[in-house]
Amino acid sequence: MAGKVLWHFTMSLDGFLAGPDHGLGWLAGVTNDPATIDHYVATTGAILAGRRGYDAGKDDPDAKPYGRWEGPMFILTHRPDVQDERFTFLSCDIAEAVRIGLEAAGGKNLEIFGADLGRQCVQRGLIDELHVHLAPVMIGDGVRVFDAPGQPPVRWARIHDGDPLRAVDLRYRLSG
Repeated sequence: MAGKVLWHFTMSLDGFLAGPDHGLGWLAGVTNDPATIDHYVATTGAILAGRRGYDAGKDDPDAKPYGRWEGPMFILTHRPDVQDERFTFLSCDIAEAVRIGLEAAGGKNLEIFGADLGRQCVQRGLIDELHVHLAPVMIGDGVRVFDAPGQPPVRWARIHDGDPLRAVDLRYRLSG
């Protein structure tokens, strides 16, 4: 069985993946269901991320995806001038990086981390599924999920039961 290419992320209500300078402090206090985390730990075979995200988080040597996931992690960059044994640095076309990541995933999923890589993969038709965790917070500034001015809308079909084109209704109230 071949793994999928997943663009998987937590997003703020106002459409950001990260705050200014790729900061993730806005995620403090936001939780995911432990079964959801277990699912991604079990089904992820490799991760492909970008250089800006790497640069923002490289100083935490103990950080692991999902707090405990271990496996091949690739950084796609135009500047593969870093030595870090935790990652393999790639400097190639996005389609080649996805191919390398899928092969390393060993039949499990390749997760795409980052807005720019996600956008490139969407524009090249390389994403099999999009998984979004919507966090109940607005951060107002930072790294947008999909920043592609002038591009036509990208339509997705929901995977869940029911009408795949129906909008999802979310309801919130201010909590503090």
